[in-house]
Amino acid sequence: MTKIRAAITAVHGVLPEKKLTNLDLEKLVDTNDEWITSRTGIKERRLVSEGEVFSDFGAKIVATICKKRGISPLEIDMVIVGTITGDYKFPSTSNVICDKAGAKNAWGYDLSAACSGFIYALTTGQQFIETGAAKKVIVIGGDVMSSIINYQDRATCIIFGDGFGGVLLEPTEDGNGIQDAIMRADGSGREFLIQKIGGSAEPITKENFGSDGMYVYQEGKMFSNMQ
Repeated sequence: MTKIRAAITAVHGVLPEKKLTNLDLEKLVDTNDEWITSRTGIKERRLVSEGEVFSDFGAKIVATICKKRGISPLEIDMVIVGTITGDYKFPSTSNVICDKAGAKNAWGYDLSAACSGFIYALTTGQQFIETGAAKKVIVIGGDVMSSIINYQDRATCIIFGDGFGGVLLEPTEDGNGIQDAIMRADGSGREFLIQKIGGSAEPITKENFGSDGMYVYQEGKMFSNMQ
């Protein structure tokens, strides 16, 4: 019996228009273009503008993928979103995207895995295709990292930006598609890259609101100590 695999049949990515260059960062923190470029290769980042939210870009991805594939958003079965910076704690950004994109017959959810979010979401979508539970699954990965970055913290603000991308997964029996995935996770190093405040372990209160713990913390001398 031929194995059903999940094939990527359409791809689309979206970036915000607003740019934050290394020269811009020189005005915000003690750093410079040469130092950032030599250590990261980064010259600029894209940031959302006021009023722009994840679901706006996600809806554009769904609409464009459907146009590229020649299908209607009504044919989409699922939308899985890998992000840690969705529009809200709830409802899920996936549900908002489905509403904005007109994918009225789809269901889905957000998946939180930070840098690994898209890969986790892709592997999850793969299972729905391979089991036959869904025929058309859109997987979207992205983050509005600017919403949780402290632009006075040189260890993080030089690295992260905002961006969004997605793929359409469909079943295939021609031997192509996603072949396999070997997934592992290790939460023992969580204190080295973490957003400490905002979850149930340490909810936002009047006392801690605006403190450094509300933003991304990253341990690493490479970025914290300028040489």
